[in-house]
Amino acid sequence: MPALIPAVTLALACLFGPPAAAKEPAGAKPPATLDEKGITLRFDDGSTFRIGGRLQGDFGTGRVQQRGFGTVFEEPAAIRRAWIETSYSLKDFAFAFQYDFNERRVPISDAIIAYKGFQDVIITHGNFKEPFSLDQLISDNVTQFTERSQADAFAPARNFGTAIGTHGTNWTAVTGVFGGNISTGIANNGIASTTRVTYTPWLAENKNDVLHFGLAGSYRTLGDDASSLSLSSRSEAFLFARPLVNTRTIRDATAIGRVGVEAAWQQGPFRLLGEYILTDIERRDGRSPLLFQGGYIQASVVLDEKGRPYQVVPGHGSEYGVFKGVALEERQRVSRGGTGVFELGLRYSAIDLESKEVRGGVEHDFTAGVNYYPEPNLRFVFDYVRSHASPSAESLNFRRRTVDADLFIGRAQLYW
Repeated sequence: MPALIPAVTLALACLFGPPAAAKEPAGAKPPATLDEKGITLRFDDGSTFRIGGRLQGDFGTGRVQQRGFGTVFEEPAAIRRAWIETSYSLKDFAFAFQYDFNERRVPISDAIIAYKGFQDVIITHGNFKEPFSLDQLISDNVTQFTERSQADAFAPARNFGTAIGTHGTNWTAVTGVFGGNISTGIANNGIASTTRVTYTPWLAENKNDVLHFGLAGSYRTLGDDASSLSLSSRSEAFLFARPLVNTRTIRDATAIGRVGVEAAWQQGPFRLLGEYILTDIERRDGRSPLLFQGGYIQASVVLDEKGRPYQVVPGHGSEYGVFKGVALEERQRVSRGGTGVFELGLRYSAIDLESKEVRGGVEHDFTAGVNYYPEPNLRFVFDYVRSHASPSAESLNFRRRTVDADLFIGRAQLYW
């Protein structure tokens, strides 16, 4: 916890920004600034160095309708993420590093170097997200709900590798080769090739009104040691630590393939998006492959004139064609006399981890949530999650076929 003190101090300093009288004249670029984007240093050679971070604290309660299940939440409140993130840009190069003090197993998130010297091309090397799944590629700073959907269990997330991305006026494409995660061993878990393309037949100049389609594929060879391969998912709440569906270890796996399709539509403050992911696990000795699937559909509305901005091209990495966070105008900030902005959302998601002799379970989740943004870098999230798993890894222990859970989750979040 002492390591979080600098992060909290910086966050509080950034929360309300400098007073209006202290701002530089219009068009001026001071060598150092402290605002909702953190600490930014600008140098004479044109390079820029930024220190930012994110701090997320979750709290909640819940009930599981199954006798003998035990405590629903091991803790009623916990730190979800406590990041420090830095970035440095110099001409055609960009460097970024993110570290989560609250994550013991994989504390390093992004650790990359990117080259942007070719027109409309970004080459990224290091530890970053494989280009797969719109839900996964959207930053956890601005996800609609506290947690991503059930289908996120199939997303490869961050690993060490190299990717090349490019774009046109209404399309993007990024492909890469990846090993293991930098925190757990680059040489572990084989080699993957992952590609994602997006197409926007309609994208308004304001970057808020958009019709988006995406297709992604990933194939990872696992080599001779696949003892670590397993798939599981819990209710869409961080404090709910026990997975309700779980394949356990699949010991004879030799490769894992994924195909994902995605679509999104946003008109003004209204947004609708969904994904479907099919996962194929190949096995040795000629055994039939295992097929698992999952997906979600969600809708949201920002109680304002506009919705979330759509980002075509990232500064680095694989986050092409994604939605950013809700942007507050100066007049809407509570510190400037406004009332902030509210956002409402609904989501249905499902995952099926049953194939052949593997009986990992099937789960359906329904989530309803409210987000409140009083300041550009402050958010409060309140979610209700209804989970239904049948059968599940947990229920089999109690000789029952279903598990039903009702969860109430809150989050207080600072990001700068």
